[in-house]
Amino acid sequence: MKKIASVVGARPNFIKLAPIYKQMNNSKYTNSFEHIIVHTGQHYDFKLSEIFFSEFSLPIPDYNLDVGSTTPCIQIAEMIKKLEHLFQALKINIVLVYGDTNSTFAGALAATKSSLNVAHVESGLRSFDRKMPEEINRILTDHISNILYAPTKTALGNLKAENIQGEIINTGDLSVEIIRDAESKISNSLILEELKLEPKNYYLFTLHRSENTNPQCLNSIIEIFNQIPESTIVFPIHPRTTKILEENNLYNKLKKCRNVILIDPVGFLDFINLIKFANKVITDSGGTQKEAYLLNTPCITIRNNTEWIETINEGWNTLTGIDVEKTTNAIINWFPPKVSSRNSIFGDGKTSKTILDHLRKLLE
Repeated sequence: MKKIASVVGARPNFIKLAPIYKQMNNSKYTNSFEHIIVHTGQHYDFKLSEIFFSEFSLPIPDYNLDVGSTTPCIQIAEMIKKLEHLFQALKINIVLVYGDTNSTFAGALAATKSSLNVAHVESGLRSFDRKMPEEINRILTDHISNILYAPTKTALGNLKAENIQGEIINTGDLSVEIIRDAESKISNSLILEELKLEPKNYYLFTLHRSENTNPQCLNSIIEIFNQIPESTIVFPIHPRTTKILEENNLYNKLKKCRNVILIDPVGFLDFINLIKFANKVITDSGGTQKEAYLLNTPCITIRNNTEWIETINEGWNTLTGIDVEKTTNAIINWFPPKVSSRNSIFGDGKTSKTILDHLRKLLE
């Protein structure tokens, strides 16, 4: 039987894998190929990794490479070394990679150098900012992939503009299925009750990108919080951000913002619940911008660019950078347009089926 390997290693990869794995349980796919899940170990903290497997009913990965956290170059090199050996030992036919993490690029390069077909799920995204590590991963992965599953018309246009050599397919975005599934389970989340939050009476704030987690930007964030003292802000804080705050004597300054509720990273269902019932979301995350759009929550993106330009064009997302005046003004005064319905910019919710139907035909 032919074999497909899914290479994952970080939270965004696990989330995208979930609907693919669920769809693979259909007998017409299980009888066509064997699916093997390889966890690189890029995220090794439980809340950033294993919890998502349990929430999405994903199985324990078939292989865990235990690469762990180190510099990007060493991390990617270790992944490639271990993946090459694994692909050859297992006689894999197609390697599926997801999104734009280090695991994505490592999986694609190891497969290419092993003369295997690479299929990139969520290809064609561009922020046009090469200072972003994710942008480099996207570009390199797209240019060495044989099959490119583009989630939007914009992504499709980006790939064509770059004269990508692989087969390009407009599939829609997996997030439509992911959010539908999460909303069906959201009653299991008690996060609002635990934090004593009233729906639409708080803001959700997330920050994790390396270009934003420096002392100057973090000082600006604290100033933004101080500009809206009457507003409750929920801040699930990434361990790396906490470490940087502490190293620069800013953590105590942040804790003095009495309107800010600092919490540890939460599971996906709790996070979706927080997005759904927030007044607005303030974030630098690409995935969160998309999730906010699908949950009808206005999003303020504290970046100067976005790979999800469709959400800007639809009026449900606005870019402010980490600018105190712009961000504060957006929090207080900016609202999306009032419309009776919105465009289905991310597809019809059948992306996983489209992808697997295509893979099955390739293997046959």
